[in-house]
Amino acid sequence: MKKLFIAAFLIYSLPVFSQTTNTKDKVSLAADKVESKVIAWRRDFHEHPELGNNEIRTAGIVAKHLESLGIEVKTGVAKTGVVGILKGGKPGPVVALRADMDALPVTERGNLPFKSNVKTQYNGQEVGVMHACGHDSHTAILMGVAEILSGMKADLKGTVKFFFQPAEEGAPVGEEGGAELMVKEGVLENPKVDVVFGLHIWAQTEAGQITYKSGGMMAGVKDMKITVKGRQAHGASPWASIDPIVVSAQIVNNLQTIVSRNLNVTENAGVVTIGSIHAGVRSNIIPETAEMLGTMRYLSAADGKLIENRIRQIVINTAEANGAIAEVKLPYSSSYPVTYNDPALTEKMLPSLKRIAGTANVNVVPPVTGAEDFSFFQEKVPGLFLFLGGMTKGKDPNTAPSHHTPDFFIDESSFKLGVKTLTGLTLDYMEMGK
Repeated sequence: MKKLFIAAFLIYSLPVFSQTTNTKDKVSLAADKVESKVIAWRRDFHEHPELGNNEIRTAGIVAKHLESLGIEVKTGVAKTGVVGILKGGKPGPVVALRADMDALPVTERGNLPFKSNVKTQYNGQEVGVMHACGHDSHTAILMGVAEILSGMKADLKGTVKFFFQPAEEGAPVGEEGGAELMVKEGVLENPKVDVVFGLHIWAQTEAGQITYKSGGMMAGVKDMKITVKGRQAHGASPWASIDPIVVSAQIVNNLQTIVSRNLNVTENAGVVTIGSIHAGVRSNIIPETAEMLGTMRYLSAADGKLIENRIRQIVINTAEANGAIAEVKLPYSSSYPVTYNDPALTEKMLPSLKRIAGTANVNVVPPVTGAEDFSFFQEKVPGLFLFLGGMTKGKDPNTAPSHHTPDFFIDESSFKLGVKTLTGLTLDYMEMGK
């Protein structure tokens, strides 16, 4: 009897670390159990992709699942988004977890048994629709996380808000959408969110790995439209014209000096790209106008301001030097802030990441000049955004199909780590408190 008493005393005297270890085991077992569901959900979403602000079927499946778990559900958020609120049995912080649901206007080329054959109209053209960036896996992973955390509701030390976001890739022309609209509609309030976590599957990193960067991890982005107005003339008499095509060519070349001559590249990277030029209708007519579309990328607010100011100066003054007039719309249709991982939060959660994935599998990476509208959440509350490896082990990242391409491919073995990561970050942050 005395031995039993001592054993019982020791059990109830175990430190918090042992409780955390026990929770880790529970999460791991739960992730094993839910893995097949996550894969099935992802395959279903992959076969039935929907473009931004049109994720009606996807949102319906998500909402039904959350409701079945006893989670409070709000639908129609930012057009087609879904927000779930899980109130734990104990007081504590409010943790938000985000997944994006939209697909891309890309025609799938692979031979997966759940390949997308969906077609739709996009910008006046018939296009294929494909989850060519992994948002189907993000949605399925977060559904799995919701299932695990709802099963631990009584022991949760706080509240979890699940953000299933539409239109990360951008809303249709003339519409608002994405994380920016979700923030405008108040998803970070009632209850007020203390911290937000998110992840993105990464097709050039091996499954089983997590990569991150403290501070600016993904670029801020603004697109632009440049219109150059000259004077039309016969192609045989260029001296009678103010040629907007020649002016445009000079503008394109001059814009390249911003990164090479104005930006301190030892501190941050930057990009200025012109991706579209359109002018004229035939070979022997110098047109009156030329139009260009482009993008700028930056990794700090200061660099963004510098690049934007220099674009305006170069475009307007280059045109004026040639007798033309130029107009710059910047941003033209989209603008995302820098995806900025709060340094204190990153440092705080790093031990959790290493415990979940293994120290050797958690690595710092250089910043990425792609953009993410998760940044709108991070503008308001501290956030941590991670890359989850999705490439089959042993593959060459230089030849693995990249995001936004017809052959994009994700190894499904990566999903379980995604589930464990978001679940573990939530529980550990709640355990540590604000």
